[in-house]
Amino acid sequence: MDPSAIIASLLCLILSLITLGYLGVCAVSPFGPCRRCSGNGRGRTYRHCNRCDGTGRRIRIGRHLWNEIRREHRNGTQ
Repeated sequence: MDPSAIIASLLCLILSLITLGYLGVCAVSPFGPCRRCSGNGRGRTYRHCNRCDGTGRRIRIGRHLWNEIRREHRNGTQ
């Protein structure tokens, strides 16, 4: 095997492991801290954060995509 094939296969393996790890995090903990208020639930003016509605939590991107895929599949099979 030439070195470029070995590097490409290792890169694919590493990216696969990172993707599976992120999917595991999304399955176990679907919510993460809000980026705008850093999980406080309050903005700079001591009002509720508009992005997270004052909860300090937001749905992760991977979980949002998973919910959309499930919704499309459910609507398509009815």
